[in-house]
Amino acid sequence: MTLLRAEVLWDSVPDRTTYPYAIPAVAALQSLDLSAPVTFLVGDNGSGKSTLLEAIAICAGCNAEGGSRDLRFSNRRTESPLHEHLRLVWERRPPWAFFLRAETFFDMATQYEFEDASTRDFSEPLEKLHQRSHGEQFIDAAVVKFAPGGLHLLDEPEAALSLHGQLKLLRRMHDLTERRAQFVVATHSPILLAFPGARIYTFGDDGITDTAYEDAEPVALTRSFLDAPERFLRHLFDDER
Repeated sequence: MTLLRAEVLWDSVPDRTTYPYAIPAVAALQSLDLSAPVTFLVGDNGSGKSTLLEAIAICAGCNAEGGSRDLRFSNRRTESPLHEHLRLVWERRPPWAFFLRAETFFDMATQYEFEDASTRDFSEPLEKLHQRSHGEQFIDAAVVKFAPGGLHLLDEPEAALSLHGQLKLLRRMHDLTERRAQFVVATHSPILLAFPGARIYTFGDDGITDTAYEDAEPVALTRSFLDAPERFLRHLFDDER
């Protein structure tokens, strides 16, 4: 695979009690094996999965707010300093890397629209992103900007996608992993987590653990809710009784 692992250079961290180093999962991280064709990072909000993914993207040369190595823009800098103390170990450096994040996708789409109109360097489908729905924009980006042999970093892509959209994304990922592409994805989606053979890491108070699909919280919790939604809702709305 392209990217083998990410290592935190703790000797260079000035203060481990500050953000993001004090996040339990980050604090416990020494080296994370990323050599699978598809690696998923899961965990509750604030668990550090997107923070680590962002740092990996920056170290891989991608723009912090999304896009490729060639796209440079910033509307509001929010990235943590973790990338300054992270080392990526490569089997080979990929010819292409792309960072797709739900949080800043609108800004990235606007920048690509501007770039396309002025330079004509990008493919036709990305020129009219804002004329399509959010989910359609995501799928367009996956079709046009994901590439064989490339490294693709996705931060909660399910935020924009219907179930059908998630299945389309899975198919695109499958086609590209057959052609030596690699994916690292932070997600809450039990649909995406079903990708065959994917490695799943759970970020939690105990650190980072390698997790089977059936044991991943998005899968187990969703299945439990669908089996008996009234049980969850009874406790959730208990104060109304």
